[in-house]
Amino acid sequence: MKLPTVPSLLLACLGGAGLLSACTTVGTDYAGPPVTPQAAGFARAGTPDMPATPADSKALAHWWTELGDPLLDQLVDRALQANPNLALASARVRQARASLRSEQANGKPKGSATALAAHAHLPTLGSGSGNDSGGDGGNNDSLSIPSSLNLYSVGFDASWEIDLFGGQRRATEAAGAAAEAAEARLADAQLSLVAEVAQAYVNLRSTQAQVALSNAAIERQQRSLELALRRVKAGTASELDITRLQGQLETTRSQAEPLGAQLDAYRDELAMLVGVAPGALDAELGADPANAAAVPLPPASVAVGDPTAMLRRRPDIRAAERTLAQRQAQIGQAQAARFPKLSLMGLIGIGGTHVSDLTHLDDYSAIIAPQLSWNVLDFGRVNANIEQSQGVRDEAEAQYRIAVLGALRDAEDALSRFRQRRTSVATIARAKATADRAAVLTAARQRAGTASLIDVLDTERQQLTAEQNLAQAQAALTNDFIALQKALGLGWRGS
Repeated sequence: MKLPTVPSLLLACLGGAGLLSACTTVGTDYAGPPVTPQAAGFARAGTPDMPATPADSKALAHWWTELGDPLLDQLVDRALQANPNLALASARVRQARASLRSEQANGKPKGSATALAAHAHLPTLGSGSGNDSGGDGGNNDSLSIPSSLNLYSVGFDASWEIDLFGGQRRATEAAGAAAEAAEARLADAQLSLVAEVAQAYVNLRSTQAQVALSNAAIERQQRSLELALRRVKAGTASELDITRLQGQLETTRSQAEPLGAQLDAYRDELAMLVGVAPGALDAELGADPANAAAVPLPPASVAVGDPTAMLRRRPDIRAAERTLAQRQAQIGQAQAARFPKLSLMGLIGIGGTHVSDLTHLDDYSAIIAPQLSWNVLDFGRVNANIEQSQGVRDEAEAQYRIAVLGALRDAEDALSRFRQRRTSVATIARAKATADRAAVLTAARQRAGTASLIDVLDTERQQLTAEQNLAQAQAALTNDFIALQKALGLGWRGS
């Protein structure tokens, strides 16, 4: 037998064991998530401007672009690139993928090559003299063993634990599901991040609009106060008018002062979400509220899709479902410990006491050693591990049902809020138009002498309140649109 035939024998044994390992896989195959209730409210969500039909997946993937604000688009892109929380989630995805590769490698043979060069020093051994009983004389024979020797060898060994009952296959299956769950959690973090950036941006623009309205009202009231002071000197106005004007001016100023702190807070929040230091975005976001961009508004028509598609899109539901698949596979992995394990080891090597012995390829040693082991005395440990795995699996199923019901509730609530908010904005807009008209008419009546200063101050106060209410309502409408997109799972996708 020549040396090349021994690896062939090893490969044949490994191949036969591989066929044997493919025969049985213990445990129950994952059959998909449990049946969950659908959202009955989606049927009534289909209004002329909110069609309950699936929207284009590409448009859904970047829903924030429908707000039509280029700076918001840039901030979202930058946040997706540099946010620390996303870096944390991405690191966990890499860990899960590496764990999957490790489990896949565990199911394959292991081999290593060895080389040895050793020098040994031994004690000198020999035999003494003896007499021949036949009387022919005495012979002195002696035998000596070298006191030192060299040893050289090279070899290759391989081992493989045959996956007879599929325990390793279940471990690989569980690791694959865990990796997919990590990817879904990353997508969920991306979706949440986009929503946070958009909401912070909308709140910033809304606050800037309120500051601009307050500053304009303060300037208008200051001009009225200066005019009243001139009229007092001319004897056509009273000190009471001055007091009333000063009181309204100070009230407006007191209401505007907290808005400055809110602006700083929203700027810093956006900077944190984008991954830069506080203050780094101040120039981009606009220091002068009077020249700031308006609050972005949602499109006139919003496609909400259907509940089944929503359950497929929401990354938190995908993560819960993949975790359920992982726990199901781990039950089979635990059950495989009940059965015997078969390991196959092979060894081949050449060597001797001289370096030249390494070239004698026909003088080798080879070992093929199968080993069967069975843990027959475990005092219930395996059964306990199986029961624990089943409990963990049941917990994962309950978590999945909770995630689905929570998602359906989120979607229903978000749809209802968004629908009602649009009606509210229209009502507030009409109230604001009425307040503007009343302020114009009252000012004209005052100039004509048919309205008092109190009437003018009252209509101006109502006008400012209506303007601020409309700005806040428009921002709330856009925030409800953002919340709706998040509830429907229409987040950023890498594909």
